[in-house]
Amino acid sequence: MSPVSRARKKAAQPSTPSVTGLFKDVLRDFSTLGAEPDVLDVELLTSEVLGQWWDLEIEEGEQPLGLELIAFAERKITPAAAALLAGLRVFAETEEEREAAAAALGTVLGRGIPEPEWAGDLAAVTVGDCWRTGDVFGDESSLLCVFSRGDVEHGLLALVDFTEGGRIRDVVVVDKPHDVLAEMRQQAADDPELVTLERVLPERAHQLLADGLAATDVVEEPDVSEDYARFHALALAWIRALPAPEPSPEITEWPEQVREEVVADFIGSGLVEDTEATRFYARLLVDYGCETEPGSPLRVGPEKLARFLESLLDGEFEVDEAYEDALEPALLGWVTWAADRAGLPEGARVALLESATEFLEEFSQEEDSALDVYFDGSEGIEDPAELAEALERRMFAVPTVYTEIGDEELELEPADPDQRRLLVIGEHPEYHEALAEETFDGEPRMRLALKTTIVDQLWADEPAEVWQAVRRLSETGQERDEIFDRLIDVLSAQLSEAGEHEMDYDLDDYRKALGELA
Repeated sequence: MSPVSRARKKAAQPSTPSVTGLFKDVLRDFSTLGAEPDVLDVELLTSEVLGQWWDLEIEEGEQPLGLELIAFAERKITPAAAALLAGLRVFAETEEEREAAAAALGTVLGRGIPEPEWAGDLAAVTVGDCWRTGDVFGDESSLLCVFSRGDVEHGLLALVDFTEGGRIRDVVVVDKPHDVLAEMRQQAADDPELVTLERVLPERAHQLLADGLAATDVVEEPDVSEDYARFHALALAWIRALPAPEPSPEITEWPEQVREEVVADFIGSGLVEDTEATRFYARLLVDYGCETEPGSPLRVGPEKLARFLESLLDGEFEVDEAYEDALEPALLGWVTWAADRAGLPEGARVALLESATEFLEEFSQEEDSALDVYFDGSEGIEDPAELAEALERRMFAVPTVYTEIGDEELELEPADPDQRRLLVIGEHPEYHEALAEETFDGEPRMRLALKTTIVDQLWADEPAEVWQAVRRLSETGQERDEIFDRLIDVLSAQLSEAGEHEMDYDLDDYRKALGELA
């Protein structure tokens, strides 16, 4: 999002690790607001506080941290507590928390603490124009909503990713929305065949923002900017000032017959040969569109193509080796057919084909480089199908050669056992500080050691039952982390004492337990 530099500056964040210490820091921040703060500063501080645990997973039976903070503030007889609760009464992200904050504020005010004069102005914004700019393909869009309070205007700027079902990947508050709008207009003027700009109804903007935030918030590890959590609560409160949202588009899942009709239509266009391989890739593209963008399965754009090829490279689809040579003509034919169907202008079609060609070249290079990274030449695997199976197995064990440990970013060689162990450690940043201080012991150390052992077993395919179990569990829809947890539990149950910091287990019993894993 180009105007991020215009976003409001971030306030200092609490550094105390304990919950009580965190709450004390929050009250300390609110105590520095003064008697007549800028209302937007209060809104930003409240949103930043809530953003600190926006993606915190609450275990069943646990109280949300927001409710704990409200209860903590309710026990304080201070202006800072009243200020915090006044903010949470408006910006807390659930109705339960907003009602709890309102009740707690009443308790604090009943003890003689005056209500902040600015409390009634929070989120009391007037809606202005809403604008949207995006690529002509529909991969993503920047949505700007202008709000005002008195004669001061601010903007809420969001990046909507339609390749991920309309999720919001970035959201910020900007101080000079008309400067941002001028940039958007300039972008559209500079490249009218590739960039669109349109004014949208506030009702439509409300629907895009509300649906996009909701779609992002249910993802376990969403790909969002650093600012997303910081502005999340503020965005939710401000968009409540917008008119009621348009109804969300009704999405009907395409049945088998419709998908096959689309494939037949593509094959019948004459742009590709009618072969089993071409039909395979066409059906794969249709299914991918239905899964990632069910509201517009056949939309085509550079980013959507790139992500499709990434999915192929990551082994998310099983592709017969005999079909590999058909990928390029099938994909380029699909791009031409889909672009014509969408009525894209000539400049956009040319740009799309150029992007697709570049992606295919990179895809081929990535496949070659993956073999170099995951095999040192000593394996002696000559059968292509066996080689592909081995690559899939090793990439499951070690999905990336890049990691970050402490402040150091590393590119490692997974074929080296020591570097492979570092890649496993890199997947668990929650343990890095303890490892560095040599205070890492007990169950966490053991589970990390067990995971490293299983990664080594998958790398060598010994015992073969480990990979067989992975394949079975994957077919049930379980994700990689879940599968590793299951494998670790199986190996842990087989361990017996073999000396300090040593593991031993009966291989036959381990193989049997793996065979029963489903």
